[in-house]
Amino acid sequence: MEIRNPKTNRSYAQAFKQGTSTSDVIKINNMFLSIGAKKIDQINKIIKGSPKAKQTKGPSHKQIIIPMSNNNIVKFIKNSSMHIANINRNLRSIKSEVSVNFIRAKLVGITIVTNKVSQASDLTTIENYVKNSESIDSSQVDTLRLP
Repeated sequence: MEIRNPKTNRSYAQAFKQGTSTSDVIKINNMFLSIGAKKIDQINKIIKGSPKAKQTKGPSHKQIIIPMSNNNIVKFIKNSSMHIANINRNLRSIKSEVSVNFIRAKLVGITIVTNKVSQASDLTTIENYVKNSESIDSSQVDTLRLP
């Protein structure tokens, strides 16, 4: 048996989806006589609480920023795949679970992105590798920092 709204002659079943109570749909339908079933469902979702909006991503503690001169940036990025492999080798040697995913150039230096949040020992290992790299001038490399 189909229950209909006496004022609009519409079926209440048309106005709600699974998980919605009939009394809520009847209240909404009686308040807004001229709207359709889709709108009633949307209003009900708003009343019940809409899903949380996605949070925008900001800087992550998986990013390690190493300020350096422009010449050093260009030289370091040119061999970035070799540097990633060497840093990961050094991190494995201290039995760290952190590994470098990629290195990207920024205006003020390089950003090293890791798979996990780095511990102090990981940061020291990465900083020592970068500062001791033969391809760059270590005097133009500042202390690394997290965002």
